[in-house]
Amino acid sequence: MKIDGVFSGGGVKAFAFVGALESIEEKQLLLERVAGTSAGAIVASLIAAGYPFNEIKILMDKLDLKQFSDPPSLTKIIPFSKWFFLYFQLGINKGDKLENWLYNQLAAKGIYTFSDLKPGYLKVIVSDLSLGKLVVIPDDLKRVYGIEPNYFPVSKAVRMSAGFPYFFMPKKLPGKSNKSIIVDGGLLSNFPLWVFEKGEYKRERPILGVKLTGSVEEQNQPRYIKNALDMFHALFSTMKLAHDARYISTSDKNNIIFIPVNDVQSMNFKLDTATKEQLFQSGRQSADRFLARWPT
Repeated sequence: MKIDGVFSGGGVKAFAFVGALESIEEKQLLLERVAGTSAGAIVASLIAAGYPFNEIKILMDKLDLKQFSDPPSLTKIIPFSKWFFLYFQLGINKGDKLENWLYNQLAAKGIYTFSDLKPGYLKVIVSDLSLGKLVVIPDDLKRVYGIEPNYFPVSKAVRMSAGFPYFFMPKKLPGKSNKSIIVDGGLLSNFPLWVFEKGEYKRERPILGVKLTGSVEEQNQPRYIKNALDMFHALFSTMKLAHDARYISTSDKNNIIFIPVNDVQSMNFKLDTATKEQLFQSGRQSADRFLARWPT
């Protein structure tokens, strides 16, 4: 059966998506159109490019997350200079290595720009801080920025969606008047289940959401805030949880695989093999339980 898929954000916790994909493929569910925010956009782009589950798993197993840490060279000579870049460049890491990795994986399947994909088959969510609005790429590029969507690089769109504020320097898009600062789509919509319900390419088939979550107990735990970065992480997490809680209806929940991913920090780029396997199994088991009764 053909379905559409939507993947939430979640940083490095996205290893759990791989386990869910294994279950989805074994149930002979074929993902057609896909959408995602942040880490979910990365997974969605690989699916849209034509990667089957087994190839995605190989990519993720081989992936060394530490390679995506790419602060400016000056910080190696003058460690304190990272705060200079944080203040003036709005982030510590450039994010170039992440974008280059994405470019290479997509290029291996002949995907460079959105013109290389079927129209409407990949939607990437980003947050425009300058305009104060949520943006869907490629749908909104022409209307909001005057940019031709067909020739926009897929790797750039996904890198922007995964641009966790302060950790990565934000990307900029030339607008009709000024340049816009673009950051992680999770700031405004961490789980864009709504994306196939609007616009030219509306719902055509069942939509399956895959969402990374903490336990209820974990979400209700008080956060210990000792500095400005702690406060930002708490603020960002609170906004995402509040948005998701408000916009996921009871009917939506019948079409969402909720994957518990406790005790793993979203930007922990030092995940060991055991933790990756734990995330994979959590995704696999959650999907198995859900898909045994879906679609209802």
